[in-house]
Amino acid sequence: MMEGTDLREQAIKRLKDRRDLQAHVLAFVLVNAVLVTTWMLTGPAWLFWPAFVLLGWGIGLVFHVWNYFYGTRITEEQIRREMQHLGGTGGTGGAS
Repeated sequence: MMEGTDLREQAIKRLKDRRDLQAHVLAFVLVNAVLVTTWMLTGPAWLFWPAFVLLGWGIGLVFHVWNYFYGTRITEEQIRREMQHLGGTGGTGGAS
């Protein structure tokens, strides 16, 4: 039963992460659409100033997407290696 509970917790966390990512993408699109529209309505100047927000926030969004697809899965092998490292069985004998 413990394994089913663990799987359920992982599924719930994954669903919450997906919802958070969707909210982040929606906020990015809506806020930047307002900024670009404001830029256009105020007479487009030579400087496309919304680009600063798009670039800065876009970098953060890319990291969020990367973390969702590649950074949230922890394998049993990674856990085992970390436990060995913390236990001092990594070949150093635990001496610091």
